[in-house]
Amino acid sequence: MNKKWAVKRLTINLATSEAEKLEQYCEMTGRPATDVIRELLRSLEVEKSK
Repeated sequence: MNKKWAVKRLTINLATSEAEKLEQYCEMTGRPATDVIRELLRSLEVEKSK
């Protein structure tokens, strides 16, 4: 099976307020949490190593 990308499962612990905020955002946008988190990670600017 040809996969688009390698998958790495990640478990995170969120404060109740953080989890509620994520759930509310997902409900408002109709998007799953994994998509929202991926988008946020992709928006992070990191220095590229030489």
